[in-house]
This record gives sequence, C-alpha cells and structure tokens, in this order.
Amino acid sequence: MIDRRKLLRRTLAAGAAALATGAVAQAPGPAQAQPQPPPRPPPPPPPRPAGGRALPYQPVVVPDGATLPFKLVGGVKVFHLVAEPITHEIAPGLTSDTWGYNGRTPGPLLELVQGDRARIYVTNKLPEATTVHWHGILLPNGMDGVAGITQPAIEPGQTFRYDLTFDRAGTFMYHPHFDEMTQIALGMLGMIVVHPRRPAAVAGGRRVRDYGLMLHEWKIVPGARRPDPLAMNDFNQLAFNGKGYPATTPLVAERGDLVRIRFGNLGPMDHHPIHLHGFHWQVVETDGGQVPPSARWPETTVLVPVGSVRVVEFVADAPGDWPMHCHMTHHIMNQMGHDVPNLIGADVRGVDASIGRLAPGYMTMGETGMGAMAHMKMPLPRNSISMVASPGQYGPVDMGGMFTLLKVRDRLDGDGDPGWYAHPPGTVAALATADELARDGVDVP
Repeated sequence: MIDRRKLLRRTLAAGAAALATGAVAQAPGPAQAQPQPPPRPPPPPPPRPAGGRALPYQPVVVPDGATLPFKLVGGVKVFHLVAEPITHEIAPGLTSDTWGYNGRTPGPLLELVQGDRARIYVTNKLPEATTVHWHGILLPNGMDGVAGITQPAIEPGQTFRYDLTFDRAGTFMYHPHFDEMTQIALGMLGMIVVHPRRPAAVAGGRRVRDYGLMLHEWKIVPGARRPDPLAMNDFNQLAFNGKGYPATTPLVAERGDLVRIRFGNLGPMDHHPIHLHGFHWQVVETDGGQVPPSARWPETTVLVPVGSVRVVEFVADAPGDWPMHCHMTHHIMNQMGHDVPNLIGADVRGVDASIGRLAPGYMTMGETGMGAMAHMKMPLPRNSISMVASPGQYGPVDMGGMFTLLKVRDRLDGDGDPGWYAHPPGTVAALATADELARDGVDVP
C-alpha cells in the first residue's frame, strides 16, 4: 500500500497544503445593511421528552452528535455510559476503527440541571481497563475517576457506579483516567452541560441557539483504518464533534438570535484558536465558571486550550454563510502531510516528459501553489480523503477538518441546513471591469 506521503514524494507534489486545496472561491463581500425583518413570532414551547413533561431547560444542540437519555429513579437521574470499540465515519470516504462511548465519538452529551443527583453507570467493553473522570466537576474524592488513586480500574466486562450531585451550573467534560494517552487519543471524550436552576433572563427576550462542539484530532495514515494513539504531533485529521468538513453539520440561527457555542477541547496535544467570520463574540464561561460581565471583551477568535472549555455568546445580526474554523491553517485540511518537497517557485520545465517515460501519466504539481489540486481527480489510497474538495456556491471549497459554517437567515424553515445564502444584488466580490479600473485610477500592469 502506497500512502499519500510516499505517493507525493514519488510525484514531487508539493506540500502539506496540497491535500484539500482548490481554486479560490469567489468570496462574499462585506455584510451589507439589510432591511429589518418583521417582528419575530413567539418562540416555540420547550421540547418534551417522549411521553414526558416539558424539560425545565432548553436542550443544547449537538451537531452530528447525541444527548444521553436518562431515567428518573426515586428522584435521581440514572445514566448509562458504555465504553467500547466503535467504527466511526469522519467524512464520506474516511472511516476509522477507534474507541468511544455508546457507539460514538465524542460520547453523548450528559445534560442536567443544577442541584441534580445522578447515578452514572459505566460499562467497560474495551479490551483493557478504563475509568471515567468528570472533568471540572467538584465532587467527593472517591468519585473523581482516577485509576489507582481514587478507585480501582474498571476491568473489561465490569460495570461501575458513580454517584454525583451537580451543584454548579456550567459546561464540563468527561474522559478516562486510565491509559489516557491511548484512550483519549482514540476518541473517548464527551461534554457535560449543567443548566442553572434559575436561568438568567436574556436581554431583549431573544431566542437562544445553544450549541455544543467537542474538538478533537487524530493521526490516520491514508489507507489505514486505525488512528495512531502514539502520535504527539503531525495530527492529520481534525474534527468538530467527530466530523471533518464537508461532513460537519452547519450551525443555524435567525437574525437577532443570541447564539451560544460551548467549545470543549480534549484533543491529545493541540490548542485551537477558533475563529468566526462576520461577528465578534465574548467568552462568557469556562469550565471554571461564569466570566463576570465586567471581565469580558470582544474577540473574533477564541483560544481553546487542551483540557479546557470556552463558552462564547454573540447576537446573530448579519445574514449569510459565515465560516467558523480553527485558525491553525493545517487544521482545516483533511489528512494533510508535512514532509513532502516544497516546489513553490521551482522551474520544473521538462520534468513531466522525463518522468513520464518511466511513470506514464505523471504530472508535477505544486510549483505555483496548491490551489488547483481541488479540481483534479487523482487516485487515492482506499479509506482516504486526502485530496477531497467539496462543491461551494461559487466553486470548490478547499477547506476540510476543523471547519464548519454558521448560517444566519432572516427566517428559517425548521432547524436544518437552509442551503446556500442568496446574496442581495451587488454584495458579492466580483471581477473588476476595465471601466471600473479607469474610473478609480487603478493601473494594472
């Protein structure tokens, strides 16, 4: 099996960025002033669990994920987590044999209300022992989930019980504290949201869109099915809630909504500067608690360190399709490589003919940059999305990995993907005409 790096070495294809790059799509211009929408209809009633009463909170939406159901037994919420090997599709064309909880990575969201008592059963179907640590939760020492220190390890086939009282509202996480390097790297992680018993009123009575996103990274050699849990750098597949773009489900909002996004990072090594186009936000909460309003400031990028939670809020006041992504540029590609030759600026005249005599169909790439590769259909190793671009409104989209879209509309018909934004006439960047250049005195050599 020839992996992508060997393939690119042999073909002299340049660079790490070659994996998912494409022609630069025509980008929307700056947000323009829009007519004010008509008055907002009243928000819908809170969702109800099947056959149950209305929930006392607005559930968090987990794009591409799930929320763990519970049973109420004697006033205690009973959850059941199952640690097990899973098969996980990161994006069409890339499936991984890895580990997770309840059939998925990240594991399902645990959602509670401040003051709730919970019994959480953990069944271990892994080939080795495990535990669960409740990251950021203040609890009795014996429930902290650290093998050998606060509890015996949960051996394969065993089920342990954790008894917890969630006294603090906030956003937290869970993960193993046994063979952390392997188990967390393979995808054993999840988010916990504890809603306040008495939620604060939202200014202006705005509807709230509340999203939870876990950040993660793997090293998956093209053609392989198993991530490498020993990787300490060179991660080549990044994800929001276990999905790499174009498989990430967009976040949606109506104009005027308050959008809250809860970022949790339990990736093995990397911090992630998450950037949103079109808006600024404020960090309102960490896994340590609420940030007082007097201590907040506007940002367009929030750094989410390893082992941390950052919760941001902003008002969705600009319609459009707004990218949201990690701003480490190698993190918005799928299965990129880092050790191939850099041919940018090289004179490769005659190389194709010479090598083509030995390798028919050979084509040198990368000497002018890697953007054109998204247009090319090249043979790839099986189970690989190294050079996959996705169709956009104005051409190929060359992003992958930790990339998604926030889609803001004046009105939404449901909470699904509303499709591409219809830009008002005159608001999209376009090719300059000769008359426009002459009018403004722009001399193009």
